Amino acid sequence: MADIKRTDAISGDVIHEYDGIEECDNELPNWWLGILYGTMIFAAGYWLAFQQLHVEPTAAEELAAYDAKQRAAQGTVNDEDVLLVAKQPASVVAGKQVFDATCSACHGEKGEGKIGPNLTDSVWLHGGGPVQIFSTIRDGVPAKGMPTWGPVLGAASVKNVAAYVLSIRNTNVPGKAPQGEPWKGL
Repeated sequence: MADIKRTDAISGDVIHEYDGIEECDNELPNWWLGILYGTMIFAAGYWLAFQQLHVEPTAAEELAAYDAKQRAAQGTVNDEDVLLVAKQPASVVAGKQVFDATCSACHGEKGEGKIGPNLTDSVWLHGGGPVQIFSTIRDGVPAKGMPTWGPVLGAASVKNVAAYVLSIRNTNVPGKAPQGEPWKGL
């Protein structure tokens, strides 16, 4: 059956009839059109401001800036920095407290090694120097299951934990068998 058009005598609307179904061509309400056009204008302005003109940084740019700020806050560390902290008894005690709370589950209460390696012998997987220990704690070893503790603990606490680990190195507490390379340094 064909499309039949007729005009309603009372409202003046055009009525389509197709297969016995009537449909009126009513105009859309102005409030609805205002929302539609407003949304389109907002979307175009947003795209222009944030994608083309870069008025504000994107989420990826903000995340990169935050990561850079976190790395800068942790700063560069040398052996003398960590050894200086290791000579302060209060720092070693603070490091032991953090070690007990975060590290002992894998390395044992005395550092004897459970899931993680024994920290009391002279053999080290990722280097036994002060900076290497600090870096291993801060950056972790995700491939081996060691979490990245730097963002969680902060640079000061990581230094304290490194100082504590240095204080228990070469105490040879019975535990997990040695793993890694012998450390012949300090």
